[in-house]
Amino acid sequence: MSEDDFLFKGLKVLDVGNWIAGPVAGTMLADRGADVIKVEEPVNGDGYRNHALAPFNPQAEANYTWALDARNKRSLTLNLKSEEGMKILRRLIVDCDVYVTNQPLPLRRNLGLRYEDIRSLNERMIYASLTPYGERGPDTDKAAFDVVAYWNRSGLMNEMRPAGAEPVQALAGMGDHPTAVAMYASIVTALLRRERTGKGGMASTSLLANGVWASSCMTQARFANADFSTTSMPRPMNTLYEAKDGRWIQLNMVRRQDEIDRMLIAMEAFDAIADGRFSTLEARQQNAAAFIRLLRDIFATRTSAEWLQLLRIENGLSVERVAVFDDVVTDPHLKLNNIVSSPIEPVGMDYIINDPVNAEGVPKVGARKAPAKGEHTEEVLAEMGYTDVDIERLREAGVVS
Repeated sequence: MSEDDFLFKGLKVLDVGNWIAGPVAGTMLADRGADVIKVEEPVNGDGYRNHALAPFNPQAEANYTWALDARNKRSLTLNLKSEEGMKILRRLIVDCDVYVTNQPLPLRRNLGLRYEDIRSLNERMIYASLTPYGERGPDTDKAAFDVVAYWNRSGLMNEMRPAGAEPVQALAGMGDHPTAVAMYASIVTALLRRERTGKGGMASTSLLANGVWASSCMTQARFANADFSTTSMPRPMNTLYEAKDGRWIQLNMVRRQDEIDRMLIAMEAFDAIADGRFSTLEARQQNAAAFIRLLRDIFATRTSAEWLQLLRIENGLSVERVAVFDDVVTDPHLKLNNIVSSPIEPVGMDYIINDPVNAEGVPKVGARKAPAKGEHTEEVLAEMGYTDVDIERLREAGVVS
């Protein structure tokens, strides 16, 4: 496969951000052939470089989160608090197609890097802005990670828990990664508009917008002034059941009368079948608490593997075991459907997770190693016409590292 096969070959992208949601939109463009230059602070670089190394995260020899999310980019260190650093960035802006940023809005104002500040440098540029809460409103200037803006402010944190349990914090990146897909979609939409009109423009999304979109079935009910009292009703087939081995069984797809009857027969729950309280869907719902107790007692008598064998394999019921990460990485669907693939350069792992966007005839580059901090500084500056002497002067002045 040649470079000409990639959809975004020749597209020049500046990634002027940190952590996940904004920069990963740039990663998705890089995965499809774009030349993405990641602009990093000279001393520490992107703080996300050290995320997997933190003591509260799973420990591995590979810097797995950086390898995942910063692949296929070039790294340029640039001190944007210096006049010379801003001069270099402005020269890059003149020649770029897409400018991706999730810098806090107060910092953008201070640096003169809002869309209205730089649009005159390049009228065809797509300025892709990722914020926690949107471009307008009382909390516009507040900084927030996805666990706050996506998970909490959307209502998901409060709703995703059983009655009486404490709210649960989200996993790292759980809101950032889907938000990056929305940022990518916004960029591609703006690029299509530019293709048709010749005009650049602003593309944007926020962590809050994506959190509300994720919770939209329930949030829309609030906008409809719906009665939420029914949501607290126990639902037997939406309840999780613990098996003898401590693993949990999910019955959500066992829904019809005949399916539930078949399950009860397979479980030899003949007393339940004969009990009028559990004879129909309506009766089971009216006596949900008792039916749940009965199922809990039965599921506790066998291991999850035994239940899957009996209910799914022998009786064709859509019963699932609640997956753990060890199950996920061995799921055959991941490799068969290109959800994961082998990197094309050593990254310390056999597989890298791909983004979920697929289109026929639009191949992905394959994962190359994520850049070291400032790995491509000299290369990028040389392409701009800077000499070795110029680059050394910039390094001595702290403009680059």
